[in-house]
Amino acid sequence: MSGYELAGRRFRTESEYKAAKRDLKLIEEIKTNIHMEQPGEVISLCDALAEGQYRFESAIGNEFDDKIYELAEKYKAQGYTKNSRLPEGKRARKKAQKKQAQTSGGKTKQAATKKNRKDKPQASLEDYDADMQKAILEEVGKREKRRKLLVVLCSVIAVGCFGYFGVYSYFADRTQMDYEQLASLKGSSSLAGTGTPTPLTIHYTEEEDVELTVLPEYETLYNKNKKLIGWLKIDDTVIDYPVMQTANNEYYLDHNFNQEYDKNGSLFMDAACDVVHRNTNLIIYGHHMKSGKMFGNLNSYSSKEYCEKHSTIRFDTIYEKGLYQVMYVFRSRIYNEDEVVFKYYQFFDAASEKEFQSNMQEMAALSLYDTGVTASFGDELLTLSTCDSSEPDGRFVVVAKRIQ
Repeated sequence: MSGYELAGRRFRTESEYKAAKRDLKLIEEIKTNIHMEQPGEVISLCDALAEGQYRFESAIGNEFDDKIYELAEKYKAQGYTKNSRLPEGKRARKKAQKKQAQTSGGKTKQAATKKNRKDKPQASLEDYDADMQKAILEEVGKREKRRKLLVVLCSVIAVGCFGYFGVYSYFADRTQMDYEQLASLKGSSSLAGTGTPTPLTIHYTEEEDVELTVLPEYETLYNKNKKLIGWLKIDDTVIDYPVMQTANNEYYLDHNFNQEYDKNGSLFMDAACDVVHRNTNLIIYGHHMKSGKMFGNLNSYSSKEYCEKHSTIRFDTIYEKGLYQVMYVFRSRIYNEDEVVFKYYQFFDAASEKEFQSNMQEMAALSLYDTGVTASFGDELLTLSTCDSSEPDGRFVVVAKRIQ
């Protein structure tokens, strides 16, 4: 297998390996023709990638595509356009200004941290001898210092708490408004193409081109952010969100649909999943937010009664609709690589009926209760995963079988 390793990645087949080599060569050619520090060039490149002027065939190429997209969005947010160009030396001046600001800030902070010492309080202690007066003054001084320190600590804690809840409330409210607006765009034609939807051609290998058409319901959202891979909805719950996918599992941990920093993150599908060459099991992750957003209430499925009332899950990819029925509900955790144990987050495909049934038995043994739903080799599964505080690196997992 060593012959199928490239740029720190391992490829299963020779064709995938060759495709990755071609992508690396194309990326090098692109980098020789543009300057990443020039906003206009990066934005133009992003548009060229979106228009299909460059086609990637592997995860290496897709990851480069993601980076260009994110960098272009960052430049656009700063007001740059295709025609923007930073003059020579501007970057050096920016660095110098930043360093100067940091130095000035450091001096100010150092001066602010000096303690403001005051003289010890004076009192009339004629009734006591000299030794007693000295002892009394020392004790009064110590108590005064402790009092002031306690006041300062309480003030800092209070400010920190108010700040935390203020920021938390801001992000929670903004997230709620954003996703309500996104939900309203489902089926909208405001950003959709006119007439018949334009099919997408995905170049997987030298031998295979796949032509797909985005569902009209999601065309507007897809045009708004092409990292959209589907939409997840569970009736009578807050779970009604777009699902994103990139070449890694990091970006959407703290970014929302609009590419903004957001501690709520987004629901996202594991980078190893493929909705076109359908995996046996698609895995979707989301934060367990205390506000209940994202997968904050997913652990309600620990109740069999709740599960019976919310037994179906709607997950549409941008290409086709899907309805799933809950099958297993269990708790697990992230294990060390050398631990020989069932790791649900590594179950994407079953190469044989025996392997599939082995995975089903593992999940059935972990399940909190029997739903009466079973699956056979060839069935398509959906796994929802979120954090669980019952143990370190704990996870709460809901597995469903596709029924439509």
